[in-house]
Amino acid sequence: MSPGPELPIDPELALDEAINGLAWRDPMASASRAFVPWQRNTLILSGLAAMAFIAAWPLPALTVIMAVLTTAYVVTISDRVLLFARGLRGEAIVRVTDEEALALTDEELPRYTILVPAYKEPEVVALLIGAVGGLDYPSAKLQVLLLLEADDHGTIDAAHRANLESTVTIIEVPPAEPRTKPKACNYGLHFATGEIVTIYDAEDHPEPLQLRRAVAAFRRLGDNVACIQAKLSFHNGKQNLLTGWFTAEYGLWFSFILPGLMSSRSPIPLGGTSNHLKRRVLEHIGAWDAFNVTEDADLGVRIETAGYHTAVLESTTMEEANSDPINWIRQRSRWYKGYLQTWLVHTRRPVALYRQLGLVSTFRMTVLLAGTPLIAILNTVFWMMTLTWFLGQPTALGELFPAPIYYPAIACLVLGNAATLFMGLISIRENGQQELLVPVLTVPLYWVMMSVAAIKGGWQLLRNPSFWEKTAHGLPGAGAST
Repeated sequence: MSPGPELPIDPELALDEAINGLAWRDPMASASRAFVPWQRNTLILSGLAAMAFIAAWPLPALTVIMAVLTTAYVVTISDRVLLFARGLRGEAIVRVTDEEALALTDEELPRYTILVPAYKEPEVVALLIGAVGGLDYPSAKLQVLLLLEADDHGTIDAAHRANLESTVTIIEVPPAEPRTKPKACNYGLHFATGEIVTIYDAEDHPEPLQLRRAVAAFRRLGDNVACIQAKLSFHNGKQNLLTGWFTAEYGLWFSFILPGLMSSRSPIPLGGTSNHLKRRVLEHIGAWDAFNVTEDADLGVRIETAGYHTAVLESTTMEEANSDPINWIRQRSRWYKGYLQTWLVHTRRPVALYRQLGLVSTFRMTVLLAGTPLIAILNTVFWMMTLTWFLGQPTALGELFPAPIYYPAIACLVLGNAATLFMGLISIRENGQQELLVPVLTVPLYWVMMSVAAIKGGWQLLRNPSFWEKTAHGLPGAGAST
């Protein structure tokens, strides 16, 4: 294990660059402010106008609101089914055979840097040994940077005690706000020597040939592909019902929805790990936004708006699924908050966004990044309305749903939920995860947890937008393998 090299520039300057680099280059591209003035003013004025409309004409106002929300549901569900159908064809996902990956000689392989950010995770640092040791890549061209906060003494001590591979270097990131993963990755980028950069969590277990497959995929796809996203799944999917829901969700997302986005040239919200990036492009577009709590989703959009693309690779990294509901809600609320952050950032210049992405991709980015958390929040309202109707069928509630709204709403309730269940069933069949049948059939309970997390994330966006709520790893029982 190597102790940490000298920084090529002054540490304070490196830290400033890690935190503020993107904001310096383009203040409008950074989530250092959650809302720019016109967004804040539009939100306030829209809320006041809606309240005035409801106060003056309650029934017509609420009926219009129901019509808008029902349309949003119909559009969102229809688009998700379309993406799934495209992903199901399997044409977009990139497949590199073992023979093609192993045919690359050491001379042909570029230098590779793996960034491994960890914070207050002494229990998982030792897992890095197995992950790095299992990769089939020449050690002379592999650099692994373990990024630890300098005041996280427990994790630092655990790292020094661990018998880490010689390719692993410990980098101590000076403590500073925001305490986010992208800040640590930006700092680590100053040490990177690789032409390709990827991120793994300390507990990740990537498929051994993943780096070679990514190199082969970049060669095949050409210069306009800047990122290769490998698939993510969980090794403890059978631990409990929550890990089963989470595993089935990831299977649907990475095997079908992301390839569907890829086939339509829409921005791909990257996963938190296993995204393999051309370093020159990464630096050109400003690297990660230290203030965005879903820096992966933000980077995926910026790759597309800069004129590059992301491809999905048939290679899987195994992770640990959250098995504790409270821990899961902390993680998912951060994701939902970050999705809204990312959407707000990229819609600050709507005309430029339209020119960069086009109408369909701009719409799809809005549906995914803004629609996903907002619909999870609205689900709570509609569930309460549905329950109220079944308990008493109040006349006032029925008046909100005239026939042109009622029938699409019923279609969403029945056909939309059925389509979601059906996609889950097809996903576990195609992915060979039949053991997840019970989680897929009980997934409405998972939707309730999503709503709780979305409400929490939305509130945090207003109160503390760049706060990184820590997700614990190495939970009891997580070592169980599927």
